[in-house]
Amino acid sequence: MSPEEATIEKQPKVKEKKEALFSKKNKRLISDPFDDNNPITIQVLGICSALAVTVQVKPAFVMTLSVMAVLAFSNLIIALIRNGIPTRVRMIVQLIVIAALVILVDQVLKAFVYDVSKQLSVYVGLIITNCIIMGRLEAYAMNNKPWQSFLDGIGNGIGYGVILIAVAAFREVFGAGTFYGYRVIPQFMYDLGYENNGVMLTPAAAMFLIGIIIWIQRSRNKKLIDVS
Repeated sequence: MSPEEATIEKQPKVKEKKEALFSKKNKRLISDPFDDNNPITIQVLGICSALAVTVQVKPAFVMTLSVMAVLAFSNLIIALIRNGIPTRVRMIVQLIVIAALVILVDQVLKAFVYDVSKQLSVYVGLIITNCIIMGRLEAYAMNNKPWQSFLDGIGNGIGYGVILIAVAAFREVFGAGTFYGYRVIPQFMYDLGYENNGVMLTPAAAMFLIGIIIWIQRSRNKKLIDVS
């Protein structure tokens, strides 16, 4: 053994510092989809469900939880098995994972919140084709570790849900006079001639409201202009 090799062998090995579960970088995976990388207003994904299930807050909230669960756990599963997925069939594998989770979520909804499940109708099944989920699997889970991928799924699910619930709240209050099914417009307002705005119950109103949110968001944050 040469002197140089002996010197190298004697040098203590430097241990790699383990990244904290909620390091600054990992926290950004949850916070970024709220604003700078929101799946609806910045990536312009998941618009169809945002128009369809935001008539009331309750179905919008349940849809948020459903998408978040599918997104987080599909990200986690794909990240765990990504090295064993052949490139040519990766999308088929991703769809199988998503479909299995959607079926599970659908059965849970039917068992515990059957009335909301009926309101959501086919839109729970259509989570399988939600562009947000496929997009995150391809862009993130296929290239990153399981924990980070799980957080990315949680963050994007929350970012998606914030827009859904905000739009649903506005539509339900002004379209039906209720919030989460409870009356919020007092009766004397109706006695004075107030009427619910039926336009708010149409998908066109949802698109209009999402457009306003996008406008406000990009007016406040100039770096988001021309992002999508």
